[in-house]
Amino acid sequence: MDSQTSQASQPSPSPPPPHTFQVDLRGLVDLLSHHLYSSPRVYLRELLQNAVDAITARRADEPGAPARVRIHAEGGALRVEDTGVGLTEADVHSLLATIGRSSKRAEGLEEARSDFLGQFGIGLLACFVVAERIRVVSRSARTPGAPPVEWTASDDGSYTVRELPDAERPEPGTTVHLVARAGVAEWLSPERVEALARDFGSLLPYDVRVGDEAVTDLPAPWDRPYPGPAARRVALARHCHDLFGFTPLDTIDLSVPLAGIRGVAYVLPSAVSPAQRAGHRVHLKGMLLTERAEQLLPDWAFFVRCVLDTDSLRPTASRESLYEDETLAGVREALGERIRAWLTGMAAGDPERLAAFLSVHHLGVKSLARHDREMLRTMLPWLPFETTDGRLSLEEFAQRHPVVHFTRTVEEYRQVAPIASAQGIGVINGGYTYDSELVEALPSVRPGTVVAELDAETVTAHLDAVDPAEELALSGFLAAARARLDPLGCDVVLRAFHPLSVPALHLDDRDVRHERARADAEAQADDLWAGILGSLRGSAPRARLVLNHLNPLVRRISSLPDPELIGTATESLYGQALLMAQRPLRPADSALLNRAFIGLLEWATHSEDGQA
Repeated sequence: MDSQTSQASQPSPSPPPPHTFQVDLRGLVDLLSHHLYSSPRVYLRELLQNAVDAITARRADEPGAPARVRIHAEGGALRVEDTGVGLTEADVHSLLATIGRSSKRAEGLEEARSDFLGQFGIGLLACFVVAERIRVVSRSARTPGAPPVEWTASDDGSYTVRELPDAERPEPGTTVHLVARAGVAEWLSPERVEALARDFGSLLPYDVRVGDEAVTDLPAPWDRPYPGPAARRVALARHCHDLFGFTPLDTIDLSVPLAGIRGVAYVLPSAVSPAQRAGHRVHLKGMLLTERAEQLLPDWAFFVRCVLDTDSLRPTASRESLYEDETLAGVREALGERIRAWLTGMAAGDPERLAAFLSVHHLGVKSLARHDREMLRTMLPWLPFETTDGRLSLEEFAQRHPVVHFTRTVEEYRQVAPIASAQGIGVINGGYTYDSELVEALPSVRPGTVVAELDAETVTAHLDAVDPAEELALSGFLAAARARLDPLGCDVVLRAFHPLSVPALHLDDRDVRHERARADAEAQADDLWAGILGSLRGSAPRARLVLNHLNPLVRRISSLPDPELIGTATESLYGQALLMAQRPLRPADSALLNRAFIGLLEWATHSEDGQA
């Protein structure tokens, strides 16, 4: 017991002292310039952001305080002055010299933090991308008796702080001085500085000037009063051309007050690929955040480019893109609703403008309609589809045909379209992007509509059968034709159909093509894979070559006495039917075409020699 008491009374060993991270500032600057920021241009945005935030902080205490930012660029040097809250010497040591700390976290500013542009304490570090040394002169508005203070930092991680006479900075605020490092002087040239300031700061709420030239241009183009709707459209079209380089087909207002969003979407005047990622311009509380916001709108809205200002979305650490969170998801949905409302509004009140839009961007609307039944119902009279009756909407086509037949591929449509049209069968080409999905969704918005996929059996059933006696008389011809095409997995049938100019029709379906592809792969595989592929052999129906008994050429071929010549002619008809359907040819098909062509030439020249 005494020994345990003695051990318990001994003091425990003290914990080792903590160590402090050592930061290689030059390495950090290299990290910023090559990995965090996309370009050195962001240095000016950081300077503007700090100035605007300092003014915002001062106005939280003094609502009537001056709100000015002045930028001067000359001889490779830059000076940025603001009338913001300023800093004391203690603030300088605490805020400017501590990486990762932001003035927005200072005591008394938390409640106003949502008004600040910056959310990360990287601040002036971005300036080291273009300068080797940063000099800051500041005077605090919160501590009027405090003298001005100068903070000078180098990219090697050292800095100095000293107090200045009152005459150096008589009024509260901050001035940042930069001198360009070697090789990047162009970024501090007057022309480049003015262009960057206009790009980043055109919507800032304070008076920002480069020299004597105003940078801000408020109110924003979408918020300005205009004499009328026509004048507004012209002004916004000019704004779009200046920003994006094109004159828009139309303009969509994107006001979402609950999300603090104001802006416009410009409709592209020409079609673009749905896979093309759209770049949108996003301002955060007036400051340009990014020109390449890709996740701002739903994927189906690829036909617009938008520019907007927001106070609710979160930027990433680089402040060059948006943080993907629930807020952004909600904003994306709300903006999608605005674009959807614009479409339905045109459908209800401006059909000519809608038709002009759909002639360019029907693909985007189809993409939306396949997931949105209400949009599909609204767009039914307008969305164009390729059909055997010409380009029609689904509504028009369904009114003409009791059964809406469609094909899933363009190749299938090309096979059957001429024949189906002549037989009075209406067919929609569902091979283009989204079309087959929309056709299959038609009954959900148009009750009673019958939709059926068109296959070889349906087409063959609509063709007229040949009189049994005539077909029996041609049994020898048909046997020779079938024997020649049997190795290709193709049957031969005889039918009578229009137009008379079509001698033969090649019909198959996806199951047939899958089986054919499997058989081709099996023929080229080694023994192991050939065995595996052979086990996958299915009982899918074979392709068919439908010969037109009404065609004069087929009639002449059927009367030939030579089975070999009948086979060569049948191969020629088979190849011609494949070409008419614009189907890709397999090596076996190409070999057949060559063989048939040479065979017919030999027969023709042999006949001439015999006659001679």
